[in-house]
Amino acid sequence: MTQMDRVDAAPGHRDYTSFIDGAYVAVEPGGETISLVDPATLVVLGTVHGASADVVDSAVRSGAAAQRTWIALAPGERTRRLTRWAALLRQHADEIAALDVATVGRLRREAVDDVVKSTGQIEFWAHEGPQLLRRSERSHVPDHLFLTCPEPVGVCGLLLPGNVPSRMLLVHSAVALGAGNAVVVKPSDLSPTSASRIAELAIEAGLPPGLFNVVTGSAATGTALVAHEGVGGLSFTGSTATGRVVAAAAASRFAKVALELGGKAPQIVFDDAPIEAACEAIVWSVCSNAGQICTAGTRALVHEDVYEQVLQRLLEMVRLVRVGDPHDDATDVGPLSSRRGLDKVAELVDSGRAEARLVHGGRPVEGLPGYFFEPTIFADVPPDARIFQEEVFGPVLCVTPFRDEEHALELANDASYALASNVWTADLRRALRVADRIETGTVWCGTSRLGDPHMPLRAGRKSGGSHARGLVDVFTQEKLVIASLRSDAVGPHWSLGSRGAGS
Repeated sequence: MTQMDRVDAAPGHRDYTSFIDGAYVAVEPGGETISLVDPATLVVLGTVHGASADVVDSAVRSGAAAQRTWIALAPGERTRRLTRWAALLRQHADEIAALDVATVGRLRREAVDDVVKSTGQIEFWAHEGPQLLRRSERSHVPDHLFLTCPEPVGVCGLLLPGNVPSRMLLVHSAVALGAGNAVVVKPSDLSPTSASRIAELAIEAGLPPGLFNVVTGSAATGTALVAHEGVGGLSFTGSTATGRVVAAAAASRFAKVALELGGKAPQIVFDDAPIEAACEAIVWSVCSNAGQICTAGTRALVHEDVYEQVLQRLLEMVRLVRVGDPHDDATDVGPLSSRRGLDKVAELVDSGRAEARLVHGGRPVEGLPGYFFEPTIFADVPPDARIFQEEVFGPVLCVTPFRDEEHALELANDASYALASNVWTADLRRALRVADRIETGTVWCGTSRLGDPHMPLRAGRKSGGSHARGLVDVFTQEKLVIASLRSDAVGPHWSLGSRGAGS
């Protein structure tokens, strides 16, 4: 390994470059540079060097060569190496988490949890992956065998967000690698360091050099990766605006792509709901990761009979939330990940002051140097308000009353996003009835953000496509093999050999 030997997040000027074929590449003279800043302290951690199109090409070619080595291994050997990688990641969870804390302000305890829980995904797909590639036999035509043969697409491009860097990276790469592919990872320009350390550990675990490559940089690097003909499958997690660009570029070359984009999840609280549990879940959903989660339940739709009760309990709970140092395990809300994010939250909150009733928060936190914003609650928010319709991506909650079930569904479905929703009621039949009519890809009833690697989390509208198991469709392809079981049969075409020379 060149220059850094090991990535770390200590303050000071360091150069962060792409990781290809098991080593860091040299800094490209005159190339793109991005300052890496701690969002909690505003201390400059170093410089990220953007990968040019030539470096991206090198990463894809390296991945293609490594993938051929990878798929040639016995399935059990691939499982063993991926399991070893998961074990190493668990051993280094604190170290990887510290990188995410320093670069994007993820709470330390949540960042550790990201790594530890994601290793379970790696182990799951390490064992499930070989099953994905098993051939299946079908024979509806006499004397013929039809084989469906799933195959890896080869090289997968993973374009990742800056809100939960390690978790998204590990979950997506687990599916891709488990299915026999190589990956070229394009982390957010806010948080490349954890991806690089994870790549180092992949080499230590015995994954072939080049199977897990990382290309650093901003939009230009991502554009080169999406456009590369050698990338068979793409996943993008990020904004709806960028998702449109990625989808169009992928479509122009008929590449498979999975999109996980924005969200504006409704939390429907009926009059028979468990109020305490619902309020705790709502506050946690809005404040977790400073609201920078695409499934955050930022629209609380509350039955008018319990509206004031729920609003008062939400206010009591949010006043107990502690904003501060993400390294401190007593902290509940850390900083937003960037100045750009802070400015967007502040602008939308300012618009909300003219559209609804601000009952808590509404300002950047005073006395802290970083990108901190107060947990904020707006009451009596009309459905045409910007803060009701637009993804804020910050700790901002809209609370709106509804009259009855039909009205709740009207409000819940009045959004351009369709990623996730929550239903809170003691009546399971009503919960399932409402879930059937909510126009989101995932509906949680009486719980929140629970998942299973066997099940895809779907999405629609401006929220994009799917992730987790839904990535299987993007990272694999099927081949159909048709074989005759008769030695004297050649097929349902002309038998030219039976014609005479003068025919």
